[in-house]
Amino acid sequence: MAMNRGKMDKRYHLIGICGIGMSGIANLLLKRGMKISGSDLTEGKMGSRLRELGAEIFIGHDAKHVRGADLVIYSSAIKEDNPEIREAKRLGIPFMKRAQALANLMQEEVVITVAGSHGKTTTASLISYLLLEAGFSPTIAVGGILRNIDTNAYLGEGKFFVAEADESDGSFLYYRPKYSVVTNIDYEHLDYYRDIDHARSVFGEFLNNTALEGCIFVSRDDANLRKILSGYKRRYVSFSLKEGADLYPRNIEFSGLSAQFDCFLRDKFLGRFALGLGGVHNVSNALAVIGLGLELNIGLDTIKKALLNYKGAKRRLEIKFEGQEYLVIDDYAHHPTEIRATLAALKNLKKQRVIAVFQPHRYSRTGFLLEEFTQSFDAADYVVITDIYPAGEVPVRGVSGRILYERLKAYAPDKEAHFLPKDEIAGHLLKIIRPGDLVITLGAGDIVKVAEELAENIHGVLERVKR
Repeated sequence: MAMNRGKMDKRYHLIGICGIGMSGIANLLLKRGMKISGSDLTEGKMGSRLRELGAEIFIGHDAKHVRGADLVIYSSAIKEDNPEIREAKRLGIPFMKRAQALANLMQEEVVITVAGSHGKTTTASLISYLLLEAGFSPTIAVGGILRNIDTNAYLGEGKFFVAEADESDGSFLYYRPKYSVVTNIDYEHLDYYRDIDHARSVFGEFLNNTALEGCIFVSRDDANLRKILSGYKRRYVSFSLKEGADLYPRNIEFSGLSAQFDCFLRDKFLGRFALGLGGVHNVSNALAVIGLGLELNIGLDTIKKALLNYKGAKRRLEIKFEGQEYLVIDDYAHHPTEIRATLAALKNLKKQRVIAVFQPHRYSRTGFLLEEFTQSFDAADYVVITDIYPAGEVPVRGVSGRILYERLKAYAPDKEAHFLPKDEIAGHLLKIIRPGDLVITLGAGDIVKVAEELAENIHGVLERVKR
């Protein structure tokens, strides 16, 4: 069923509607005037926003919720045995995955997709902001709240559609973009990908889905992408933190959570760029955005302005509290590669101690990458591990937050580390933090609540220190 503007009388039901990706689709459909209902286990901020826009939100999954719907859309986290999926099948109601629905919404648009194991949300959000600054009025669907416009979805009036392409279940193969950015390919989503060769094969197929007259932008720093590029026959632009790619930087300088660098295109100096983000990984993301901006004939001054004024996406190195004595940051990092990159970015802040609070995400990921996780906290001075956020998965014997903590202590016996239930962490931190500390919460679950609780109560610590 096509979700075009002529189907205003149709009702679409979204299972998992309050998730960041599904809520974006619901947002776009509502702004097109569609009737929307949806279900999820909790409502949260995204559900509240959708309810305000006119969506009917059900808490919990029940077969009766889909009755009367013309189309059911479900998130990649929803399993086939979900009662609403089963009822849709029984009633003969058409149903499709989130990526299929997004691909449907992209019809007749000039599509820009961003894929990769890490950095998708930041890169897609930065591209979105660049196109907004350039006056292109793009439609946007990304996996995080773009802080410059305070939303993850925007219905534009222009021809461009910017989408974050979720590779977790291979459903990004539904997309047919004109322009594609791929940041990297890592050993991730191991419940779907058999091994790294399988991941490379699927990403290669994704790149081949890019229009012949289009262009892809890929990191030459990633070994897996280099293997794909060795046999790639279509037009592409490479970027790298080292010389040898089409786009590369020199003279990178960091100041807190921001960066400056000279940018070169095929050894031609383009200018010095300032980026409102920290970390060398974000310099790499910015190179991809510069390359796409030049491809779209956006002026260098506009590109520079967008990079400078971009405020980031929520839950990506998001400052929750900042004072002279303490700094509290929250980040979505939930893979060893992401944790290392995030902690490395914090070095430039030159704090007395970095206290990392980590909530593992999914039993499958934690089990597959247990050893890698234990070695990802080298740049932290103090580590707190809590229970796994299951994200719908059932517990796996021999995989837990406590076991990860025990492995970490065996790997780094001199590092101060603790295992605590999530509801005890903020109280623990309020007792042990001291002036000059930076606390960062890490994870894709609900660990952000710890950062928020700490930020709300840290004023009491300040008063205690003064006394």
